[in-house]
Amino acid sequence: MQPHQLNPAIEPQFDAVTDYILNHLGSNVPLVEKIGHYIVSGGGKRLRPLLVLLSANACGYKGEQHIPLAAIIEFIHTATLLHDDVVDNSDLRRGNATANAKWGNAPSVLVGDFLYSRSFQMMVEIGRMEIMQVISNATTVIAEGEVLQLLNQRNPDTTEESYMQVILGKTAMLFEAATEVGAILADATAAEREALRLYGRHLGIAFQIVDDLMDYLSDSETMGKNVGDDLAEGKATLPLIYAMRVGSDEERKLIRHAIREGGLDDLQPVMEVVQRTGAIYYTRQQAQAELDKAVQALDALPASSFRDTLITLTELALGRTS
Repeated sequence: MQPHQLNPAIEPQFDAVTDYILNHLGSNVPLVEKIGHYIVSGGGKRLRPLLVLLSANACGYKGEQHIPLAAIIEFIHTATLLHDDVVDNSDLRRGNATANAKWGNAPSVLVGDFLYSRSFQMMVEIGRMEIMQVISNATTVIAEGEVLQLLNQRNPDTTEESYMQVILGKTAMLFEAATEVGAILADATAAEREALRLYGRHLGIAFQIVDDLMDYLSDSETMGKNVGDDLAEGKATLPLIYAMRVGSDEERKLIRHAIREGGLDDLQPVMEVVQRTGAIYYTRQQAQAELDKAVQALDALPASSFRDTLITLTELALGRTS
């Protein structure tokens, strides 16, 4: 079951978002439209636009503007994917060839720029300054997070604090924006808005921690990307940071070398160290702690099926690792 199928009341709204997205990919330049349709139609759960819908509904929203607002969030997310795949030189996403693998880096970056621009056009049409402030701030923080991740690449001295700063920017910020703007659109109380902002932040942090954990658990068919991509790119994610902290000198040396050199030559022995040091358990526990905070934040919302679905999403997030 897909996340949007958890709540029957959301399904038609989710379908409307999909239609809205496809209807707003039009461009006078055929390649823009072709790449846009390719990346948008390439699968994915569209969790971020779903969060907009659930948050607005959880605060009693009865209008229609949450449909374009959810589409805006998905356009921004899609733009970041196009840019990320170029930066990371990725050739596989969601089980399909990346846009840069099919059309090259330059078209992928430029279409990502187009999607950013189109999302801001759509934002102006909604006409809510508070929403524009939240989303424009989020896109700035996301860009900063990506640059920070680039600076940390092939750096075995990356700390857990620095790692958390990266994932807060590159992933959690858009989750946070998605839930907060849903609340703003619904004219929620200050307490409800803050509750949903915190829910989105903690869910987003947990989501990225779990994603990083799966690089040492899953296969490419399950993940939709190549196993060991993070290690190949020299990314010191939480499983590696913890394994270096508690492992033996020899294990620490192995991981440090693997991060500095990149590539997959050391993948198997590194995965064995990650298992042996308890890094899998530790990383999963950190994700669970974030999910607990997300659920706790929802206490400020009135009871509803939409709040219940938000809680269920936290359970599905960690379930990806089992």
